[in-house]
Amino acid sequence: MTPTDSRQRTGRLGEDLACRALEKRGYQIVARNWRCVGGEIDIIALDGDCYAFVEVKTRRSRRAGLPEYGLTEDKAQRLLSLAEMYLGEQGLDRVSWRLDLVAIELDHRGAVQRLSVIPGVGVS
Repeated sequence: MTPTDSRQRTGRLGEDLACRALEKRGYQIVARNWRCVGGEIDIIALDGDCYAFVEVKTRRSRRAGLPEYGLTEDKAQRLLSLAEMYLGEQGLDRVSWRLDLVAIELDHRGAVQRLSVIPGVGVS
């Protein structure tokens, strides 16, 4: 297995775990891996009447730092732009929305060591 395959498997596992955690918190999953020319949003969900555009960061070790560090200012700005594109495409110009982060740390076997849902990490 190549490093890219391993990262993709870890990413898919993280997104599955994130969806389950969000649903337990009452979110309704609207879309996964929404893509457009500008990029991809991992999860789009409804938290009550608020759209949550969710970035999932999953790490198997802390060599690259905490998962939260993976959401850089540039990445957050790109996600905010993608969220605006999605809302425009869907004709949802008067809804409340925000950018959320799900940070996941796994052990070497893939068991969850920590999963944090962090609402409102971007300004909308």
